[in-house]
Amino acid sequence: MSETVRGLPAHELRAHFEDDLLSFETTASLEGEAGRVVGQERAIDAIKFGMGMKTSGYNIFIAGPAKAGLTYTARTYIEEQAAKEETPPDWCYVYNFKEQDKPRCLKISAGRGKALKKDMNDFIDTLQAKIPEVFDSDDYRAKESEVHQAFEKQRRDFIDELSQEARDQGFILQFSQVGMVIIPANKEGEPMTQEDLRHLGEEERLELRGKSDELHERMKETIKKIRVVENEFKEKHTKLDNEIALFVVGQLMDSYEEKYHDDQQVLDHLKEVQEDVLENIDDFKKKPEAQQQMPGQPGAPFSGPPKEMTLRKYDVNVLVDNSETKGAPVVIESNPAYPNLFGSIERQAWFGALFTDHTMIKPGSLHKANGGYLVMKALDLLKWFISYEALKRALRDKEIRIEDLGELYGIFSTRTIRPEPIPIDVKIVLTGDPHIYQLLFSYDDRFQKLFKVKAHMSDQMDKKPDKILECSKMIGRYCNEHQIKHLDRTGVARVLEYSVELTEDRDKLSLEFGTVADLLREANYFAGIEGSELVSRRHVDEAIHKRIYRSNLIEERVKEIMEKDIIWVETEGEKVGQVNGLAVLMAGDHVFGKPNRITATVSVGREGMVSIDRESKMSGSTHTKGLMILSSLFRGRFAHNKPIAFSASVCFEQSYGMIDGDSASSTEYYVLVSAISETPLKQGIAVTGSVSQKGEVQPIGGVNYKINGFFDICKTKGLNGEQGVMIPHKNVNNLMLDQEVVDAVAQGKFHIWPVATVEEGQKILTGVEAGVVEADGTYPQGTIYRRVDDRLKEISEIVRKFGKESEDGAGKKEEENGGGCPSCGH
Repeated sequence: MSETVRGLPAHELRAHFEDDLLSFETTASLEGEAGRVVGQERAIDAIKFGMGMKTSGYNIFIAGPAKAGLTYTARTYIEEQAAKEETPPDWCYVYNFKEQDKPRCLKISAGRGKALKKDMNDFIDTLQAKIPEVFDSDDYRAKESEVHQAFEKQRRDFIDELSQEARDQGFILQFSQVGMVIIPANKEGEPMTQEDLRHLGEEERLELRGKSDELHERMKETIKKIRVVENEFKEKHTKLDNEIALFVVGQLMDSYEEKYHDDQQVLDHLKEVQEDVLENIDDFKKKPEAQQQMPGQPGAPFSGPPKEMTLRKYDVNVLVDNSETKGAPVVIESNPAYPNLFGSIERQAWFGALFTDHTMIKPGSLHKANGGYLVMKALDLLKWFISYEALKRALRDKEIRIEDLGELYGIFSTRTIRPEPIPIDVKIVLTGDPHIYQLLFSYDDRFQKLFKVKAHMSDQMDKKPDKILECSKMIGRYCNEHQIKHLDRTGVARVLEYSVELTEDRDKLSLEFGTVADLLREANYFAGIEGSELVSRRHVDEAIHKRIYRSNLIEERVKEIMEKDIIWVETEGEKVGQVNGLAVLMAGDHVFGKPNRITATVSVGREGMVSIDRESKMSGSTHTKGLMILSSLFRGRFAHNKPIAFSASVCFEQSYGMIDGDSASSTEYYVLVSAISETPLKQGIAVTGSVSQKGEVQPIGGVNYKINGFFDICKTKGLNGEQGVMIPHKNVNNLMLDQEVVDAVAQGKFHIWPVATVEEGQKILTGVEAGVVEADGTYPQGTIYRRVDDRLKEISEIVRKFGKESEDGAGKKEEENGGGCPSCGH
């Protein structure tokens, strides 16, 4: 191989890290120093700003690639910062004694919600135990008897007075089922019969009727007095009961009021509870009747749950309990369906009917994250359109409403409770692809107002010494957290090399933590099989090779077909108008490079260059653009001093699917120049790189896949020391080749040639100088471009001569036909 075509040295084909990791032996020695978030300074700064802005609307959208660990980074950093913030209060739902279908929400100091619930349960249990005892006591019975006897004495006095007055008037006061009755009496004091009344004279009857009317008026007055006394008795009895009950209730309430003196809402609720208990003290005097008519029986309308369940109105439903929360809560919601996000109202069956109350209200993620942070994937949220719209409404109104979906959308109108909305103070953190952010920002005007902070995460970071150490610490932390084997220095180095392979840039490290984490777990598995205490380079290598093996069946089939020359790829010798191009194929989770023969033919004509793939509509727009640039370059090199005329066709041989991209435009240029100049090209060299109108070979993607793919084919067909790949010079920094390729280059069996211009590429492919245009517009003798120039002049002359002869022949024939049509003579 001549000096001018020497390839890159092996040490420039792959990055190594052992020398950067001399500060430790294993990741176990880094324990306690590991960082959680590495390389996302820009995103972290935005998240920090969003967390600090307490004004509404400054919710956060973390945009970045799916494998960049968006949710992990958000959760990790936010949890660290949220732990330093104040713990938010608990939230409870209690019975509304004024509007029974509208449970009230209580805001109570953090951790005291459970205490309030327990205190209320103890309170009711104590009342149920003590009140029956108090009302069964001798003291209460004596006081009750005193009140009752006083009432009975007054009632008897009124009745005795009325009875005496009736006797004085010759009447008798009797009692029946309908009440008191005044009837006339005879001289013996017995009730008069109808016979006695007929024997009375007219005046006696009139006198008797007058006395009767007067006594009835007196009886009405007496009844009124008795009713007044009865009401007074009831009031005194109720007052007595309240005094007795208040003695028990008051003692308990005094201790609770003192305990919750700094929670005004709780004090207000305790006051209402006390008033309701005193109003319904009979519920505590005795147990509910064992037998009662069950709902659903004929003539028994449903009246709700049984009597003993009425005491549930005193229960406290602790909706949000922050007793175990340190700092502000951070909630990750993976399924943001409406009930999961906003809570729900459950129902309980009772003899064929459904009922509910404040104790059946269940919280959603928004309740749990209130006062803190709620993290969700944007795509998961958008799948639940109802949840997305309701979330925007909640953020706008600054309150959380628990509503029944069926009732909300009018599907059914079953009567239910309507809990009081809870004020919301939560920071929403959405994670997702940048395209989702752009779509929402462009088409949802409310999104712009609600998510004013965009944290853009990268999938790679600069490969600096401090970042290398931080990544090593992260690996150590991951091993500790997931209880897998630690890595030695060689294992860490190989993981970092794999990280560089993912970025295809030797100056970058990948931030696709999910992919790297999978590799750590898989390497741990192979280390475990071997019985090794530490994960080393060979275990990581085996994990990578096994991962590829599980997915590369299609690649193996392609190699097999090429080995059998079913798909024809030559790796030896020289040929005119033929060269090996390189393409990248994606088979789901596996990407690999594949060589492809590109051929060109040239003939006399004026059609110019034609791409068979484009004409057959089997190429994309980017490929078409590359061909147009190639044509422009060709004209610039050879039509600078003369018009040119030729016909040429370029084709990707044995290509049966769509092709796209401009990475083969330089390859097509080489094969076209070869076909015109009749200069053979080395078939052991594959070519990739796009070309500019100025002849510059521009960088392309997938360079490592392409080189590794061609190397595998050459290895299969036999390495001869003359084979290799020609790549754009600006892709040198992207090289992270397989170690097998690096070793082959070190041994001189394979080569990598970087080129900056197509002229450099011509020299490598042919061994002949391309040539530089001289002052007179020609190229030096013996150069490839001189051969092309001469051949184009020859073709142009043939075309000119053929065209002139055609014109002369057509004119002569026209004269013979008397000026008629040359073809028909008319």
